[in-house]
Amino acid sequence: QVQLVESGGGLVQAGGSLRLSCAASGGTSSTSAYAWFRRAPGKEREFVAQIGRSGGSTSYADSVKGRFTISRDNAKNTVYLQMNSLKPEDTAVYYCAASSKYDPFFAGQYEYWGQGTQVTVSS
Repeated sequence: QVQLVESGGGLVQAGGSLRLSCAASGGTSSTSAYAWFRRAPGKEREFVAQIGRSGGSTSYADSVKGRFTISRDNAKNTVYLQMNSLKPEDTAVYYCAASSKYDPFFAGQYEYWGQGTQVTVSS
């Protein structure tokens, strides 16, 4: 029932910034935590950032901590990922995910996934 649509991806030079958006619709009252994952070419999907229902609880992968910020606007049912100081190794398809769990720990605990948006960082 829940649908997630990502937007905001594109091509950016190293050191630049992008902001990704994830619009949620259809039964969002059943969701609690949201997260961003990414999959680089030839690599497995990896966790990027997670945010709790109120927006007060966040967590980040070590590779992006200090550069990326996850936030949410509950009135708009939208989750954001602000990406600063981008590096070529950040190049990947970025996916938004939602979970009914209050504090998910594994990717398998996220029941809803978007189609992904491409982020390409040139050197």
